[in-house]
Amino acid sequence: MNTETKNSLGMNRRDAIKRAGFALGAAISASTLSGVAFAQSSRSGASWKPVNLKRRQVEVAGAIAERILPKTDTPGALDVGVPEFMDILYGSYMTKEERSIFAKGLNAMNQRARKAHKKHFAELNAAQQDDLLRDLAADSKNREFYEKVRELTLVGYFTSKEVGMHVLKYDPIPGMYKGCIPRSEVGDTAWSYS
Repeated sequence: MNTETKNSLGMNRRDAIKRAGFALGAAISASTLSGVAFAQSSRSGASWKPVNLKRRQVEVAGAIAERILPKTDTPGALDVGVPEFMDILYGSYMTKEERSIFAKGLNAMNQRARKAHKKHFAELNAAQQDDLLRDLAADSKNREFYEKVRELTLVGYFTSKEVGMHVLKYDPIPGMYKGCIPRSEVGDTAWSYS
């Protein structure tokens, strides 16, 4: 698969990354910001068990995250441990109100899936999941849940070690230090430090 592969919502990975950057510009909640440095998953894969959310809730959260950022030629949300990130943030950093909205939203998504398709959300195929997610995005009563799950997916993905080191440009040391160089080497530009 190449970077331009589209998911069934009609968005390719490059568009998703661009939109994520714009969406996250000013829309990160205080609880997510406070937990982002400490809530990185250990990516323990199949052996990992949820600590704060119920197993079914984590399955729904993971399926939603994977539809938002699916695996292409780069890792998907499940590959970098986004459900674990959500579980940690839910248990340690979300407010009581945020936890209530998040848990109720995950349960409601599962109920919608069972009502529409007689299966759990995580068991549906991609097109069925996308249809339910479109309905969720259009439903003003569940807007807070939709925004929270999207926020956690994007922040969990783009702050993961795997994405930071192998998908995004990563330069731990931004070049060689040269203490004294001619201005002509930097474009004859005067630099301001204020």
